[in-house]
Amino acid sequence: MTGGAGDLGRAYCLGLAAEGASVVVADLADPASVVEETTAAGGTAIGVHVDVADPASVDAMVETTLEVFGRVDGLINNAAKFKTVTVGAFEDISIEEWDEVMAVNVRGAWLCSRAVIDPMRTAGSGRIINISSNTVWKGVTGFLHYVTSKSAMIGFTRALAREVGGSGITVNTVAPDYTPDDLLLRVHPGHDDAVVAQRSVPRTQTPDDMVGTIVFLSGAGAAFITGQSFLVNGGSHFQ
Repeated sequence: MTGGAGDLGRAYCLGLAAEGASVVVADLADPASVVEETTAAGGTAIGVHVDVADPASVDAMVETTLEVFGRVDGLINNAAKFKTVTVGAFEDISIEEWDEVMAVNVRGAWLCSRAVIDPMRTAGSGRIINISSNTVWKGVTGFLHYVTSKSAMIGFTRALAREVGGSGITVNTVAPDYTPDDLLLRVHPGHDDAVVAQRSVPRTQTPDDMVGTIVFLSGAGAAFITGQSFLVNGGSHFQ
């Protein structure tokens, strides 16, 4: 689980551990609190410091996982640069920030997937879940680099699913809608109210709303589902 120390990553880790999965909480930030919470709840978890844009760091993450658990059954490409991106007109995005967003959000998913493919092929099965965003379907303005990077996850998922399906590996995308935390509520006052008003289920989305879909796609029941995109958005819009 990359980006495992964040709010969404924490929910995914706890949800998977509750179903019996051994979880690797991988993040550039300190994963210790999520590891402690997961183990305190009776789950099994280790923390790994990783920079998903760095091939050596990604390889070390997978090596540690194999050393501790002996296999890699699933990968959730959740790490992303979002909260700190510049918001504004597309022509005002710096080249440096554009490249940084693509390095984390797109290259990171590719590097992590590349690193786990061999052990998954050896096992004859595996689950790769890429986290996109409902901003892709909405065409949200103000942060074109982020929306573009999350759009890339759709094509990445479909093409990779074709390449690795013969090895029993599935690849799918899950896209959360706007899921505010305290920081986002302060930075974007009133935005959540506007989003909630568009939903068929008119309430704020929480990280726990994503867990059921993540757990399902990670399990044996999803062995014949691949190349698909799952929007978890309370019915704010439909595919």
